[in-house]
Amino acid sequence: MKIAGLDIGTTGCKLTVFSEQGKYVDQAYQDYPVTRGGSEHEVDVESIMEGVFGVIGDMAGKYPDILGIGVASFGETFVFADEAGKPLHQAMLYTDPRGSEECEKLTKKMEGRKIAAVTGLRPHEMYSISKMMWIKKNRPEIYGKACHVFLMEDYVVFHLTGRAQIDYSLATRTMAFDIASLMWSKEIFELAGIDVGLMSEPVPIGTSAGMIRPEVAKKTGLSEKTQIVSISHDQVAAAVGAGVFDAETAVEGAGTVECITPVYDQLPPSDVMYEGYFSVVPYVIPGKYVCYAFSYTGGALIQWCVDTLAKKEKMLAKECGMSVHEYLEKEYLREHAGCEEEPTGLLVLPHFAGAATPYMDTGSKGAVLGLTTAHTVSDIYRACMEGVAYEMLLNMEWLKGSGVRFGMLHATGGGAKSEAWMQIKADVLNIPFTTLGTSHAGTVGSAMLTGVAVGCFTDLADAAAHMVEKKKVYLPDEKRHEKYMKVYSRYCKVYDAVRGLV
Repeated sequence: MKIAGLDIGTTGCKLTVFSEQGKYVDQAYQDYPVTRGGSEHEVDVESIMEGVFGVIGDMAGKYPDILGIGVASFGETFVFADEAGKPLHQAMLYTDPRGSEECEKLTKKMEGRKIAAVTGLRPHEMYSISKMMWIKKNRPEIYGKACHVFLMEDYVVFHLTGRAQIDYSLATRTMAFDIASLMWSKEIFELAGIDVGLMSEPVPIGTSAGMIRPEVAKKTGLSEKTQIVSISHDQVAAAVGAGVFDAETAVEGAGTVECITPVYDQLPPSDVMYEGYFSVVPYVIPGKYVCYAFSYTGGALIQWCVDTLAKKEKMLAKECGMSVHEYLEKEYLREHAGCEEEPTGLLVLPHFAGAATPYMDTGSKGAVLGLTTAHTVSDIYRACMEGVAYEMLLNMEWLKGSGVRFGMLHATGGGAKSEAWMQIKADVLNIPFTTLGTSHAGTVGSAMLTGVAVGCFTDLADAAAHMVEKKKVYLPDEKRHEKYMKVYSRYCKVYDAVRGLV
């Protein structure tokens, strides 16, 4: 018997299979096209479904005894669909600029702070409800035919089972879900002019939607007894997969986007969260919530540095039989051999794709300050690591008034493989970092919740005992922290200094 976690991303989907004891077995991945023009950022959701059938078919062909599949997805993106679930249009991504006027109109009907108090989100055009309003206004023929509004998790669940249900955490990404009552906000839907009856039924994170349709079983090779489980927004799945269930520990996701996800034992004060654009999201444990503090460019900034500046180092690394990341880290140590480890002193503002929390300023640009002819590629590479760490410390200082109290960060994502980066983060934030046995915490979290739903595990604690493996703890060094803080005091002034120039 097997369990599996399905992670639906913006550009591809991944299905990871585990044994009933929670041990990794196999994985399949398939990508799909995303279109980004000047005024339209869209994804073909039928291609997403084709990708889902593709990875399920790949894995079911090898493991027909998959008992349950948990579905987690990226947020915000939605599609109007007909009664059978067929999409009526291309779906807008969160980066699509359409919906800004509609968001402004909505906040004139309900003050922004009230919307945030209800939904946990400071109003922004990235969220679904504004873009639903845009479609109704500009494509009325689509709205008139709609029988469903699906985000990607419930779109996939519906096509696999015939049941229209969405978990609480993903429902939150619409900016029309009441995070206290855990119901759709009828008031917001009425003000937006959108029929709330089109939405899927909100359910707790990790709720089974039942068995797959017989025709899906035939198409994919799965058993008709395979259950499909509504998991969560991908960041919440990663928190579960990292084994973070209380306020003492938080998740640090070092993927393309850098994100820290702390847990709250109760609703945090809305004013603090509003000022920093921090989302408040219902968590898997009733009464608990999480928030997202993030930078659009975490690993993306490191990759930019490698692809743009380290072309020679890529070739040298290949000759040495190592990754370019490992090569640059070793090169930095070689260049500074015999010196006490110091911050680079360079200031890298990691807003290369705009600024996320606490600014939410898509017009902000990245910057590298303090360069001289003595600096090398490895210096800039390490400074990019430092810049991401400084940005996350800035976020943590903004969140102090919200009641965060974690004393440990569990690191996930590809960046967690870098010992140098883990130590920099521990030293800058002055908090221990623990790396885990897998960098793919999202699919682990999905499989954990699936395992509970189908009876492989008695509860989340049992699932975590089987599936969350702690590897190494990086402890902060007080002397290095003090040195980083001297640089950080200058870093805090960079955004204001640069923003007026770009």
